[in-house]
Amino acid sequence: MFDRKRREFITLLGGAAAAWPLATRAQESGRTYRLGSLQFSPRGAPWHVAFFDALRRQGFVEGQNLVGDPDGYSLRVDQLAAHAAELVKAKVDIIIAAGDPNVRAAQLATKTLPILAIAEDLVDCGFVASLAKPGGNTTGVSILTSGLNKRQEILLEAVPGTRIAALADDNSISPQKLQELDDAARAHGVALSMFRVTKEDEIPGALDAVKKSGAAALNVLASSLLFSARKTIIPRVAALRLPAIYQWPEITAEGGLIGYGPHITQIYGEIMSRQFAALLRGTKPADIPAEQPTKFDLAINLKTAKALGITLPPAFISRADNVIE
Repeated sequence: MFDRKRREFITLLGGAAAAWPLATRAQESGRTYRLGSLQFSPRGAPWHVAFFDALRRQGFVEGQNLVGDPDGYSLRVDQLAAHAAELVKAKVDIIIAAGDPNVRAAQLATKTLPILAIAEDLVDCGFVASLAKPGGNTTGVSILTSGLNKRQEILLEAVPGTRIAALADDNSISPQKLQELDDAARAHGVALSMFRVTKEDEIPGALDAVKKSGAAALNVLASSLLFSARKTIIPRVAALRLPAIYQWPEITAEGGLIGYGPHITQIYGEIMSRQFAALLRGTKPADIPAEQPTKFDLAINLKTAKALGITLPPAFISRADNVIE
C-alpha cells in the first residue's frame, strides 16, 4: 500500500500542471509549483493549516498553482529515506523537512533541490553552515537549543524534587546536549535519569521505566518524533501521575501540564511560509538566512495539575503567559 501510494503521488505531480485550466495557471506566469514533505505530524495539524493559509495570501494556492504532497505527513522514521527518494525522483520544487531525522533524510537524498527545514539546531547538527549564510541547499528555522536547559529549570521550579527524568529521542539529540542537561541538574543537586527512544512504539515502555525510577517529574525533550507522539505520551504520563514539561506551549491545550518555547503555529504560519514563498520565487536557499524564533511563552494547564494532585507555586503560575484553568 505504501509503495502504491508513492507511485500515485509521482503520477499526480507529473500530471497536475497539465490538468489545470490555463487561466488558473496564468496567475503565476504559467508555473505550477510542487511541494514535497517529510513530516511526522498529520496533514490537518493547525500549523500546516496556518502554513497553507499564509501561502494562499501570497498567491500560492494548493489545488491551483501549488501541488501538495498528501503522502508526506504522518510518516515513521523508517519511511523517511524512501519518501525522500521518491520526492527527488518526482523533481519537486521544494522539500519541507521537520525534525532532525527528516532533514537528514532530505539532505542524503539530494544536494540540489531546495530544502526548507525546521530542527532544534540547524548549525550544531551541520544542516547549515551558519544562520546568516546557510550555504548548500538548505535553510529554515532553528528552534534554539538554549531552551533545553531552560525547560529543565522551569520543571524544577514547578515541581521541586531531588530526582527527575528526561525522555530523549536518539534521532534528534546529541550526547553533548544530554551531558549538558545532566551537568545542569547536578548543579541544582538533582539526579537526572535519561530514557532514550528511537521510535514511537518504544515510548510507553520508556515512560513506565520513568515511573519506576522514582522521578518526581519528566522533561519531554524537543523532538519532532516526541511531539508527533504526544497523543501517546500525554495520556500515559497522566495515568502514571507524572508531571511533565514539553517544548511547545500549544501542548497544554491538549492536556500537557507545562509547555515552554515558541509557538509552532506561528513558526509555520509566519516564518516558514515567508521563506517558502521566497524559494518559490527563485531565491536560492544559500541566500535566505536561517531564522530563530524570538518569542518564547510559558503555558500551564491547572486542570492537569489538579488531576495529578499537585499544587504549582503561585509565583510560578503568575509568570505564565497562558494559564488553562
